[in-house]
Amino acid sequence: MSGFRIGFGYDVHQLKEGEEFWLGGIIIPHSKGAVGHSDADVLIHVICDALLGAANLRDIGYHFSDQDPQFKGIDSKILLKQVMDLIRENGFQIGNLDVTICLQQPKINPHIPAMKTCLAEVMQIEENNLSLKATTTERLGFVGREEGVSAYCVALIHS
Repeated sequence: MSGFRIGFGYDVHQLKEGEEFWLGGIIIPHSKGAVGHSDADVLIHVICDALLGAANLRDIGYHFSDQDPQFKGIDSKILLKQVMDLIRENGFQIGNLDVTICLQQPKINPHIPAMKTCLAEVMQIEENNLSLKATTTERLGFVGREEGVSAYCVALIHS
């Protein structure tokens, strides 16, 4: 069992009127979008953090600093591809990923198949190794007030 590792990721982004809403590598139609140094794709960011954590390679901010202008507005799929390169260079491959997106509006369920297809292609994994789920917070907290979006990810990798 020593060849198996588990990582956990958590991320939050503020939602703001008039911004594009990138989620899972695709644009989701909505009046608000996430704010961040990159494209603010919270789903990709938690996947990156979970994978990096599982491989003991620190976190997304260590590898892609929000103080570095080369990452300003970058497509998070590029970051995910680089994380996958790091994972593989360190002798690991993905077992599976389980992601939960917390968002009051818009409804994400109709977009999950497109997100899974996009992400599986970027990571070069089978779609059945990627679970994407969405939930609301029943109008509680910053997510419930539609001020932000958060996501959680658990990753299993193995050598």
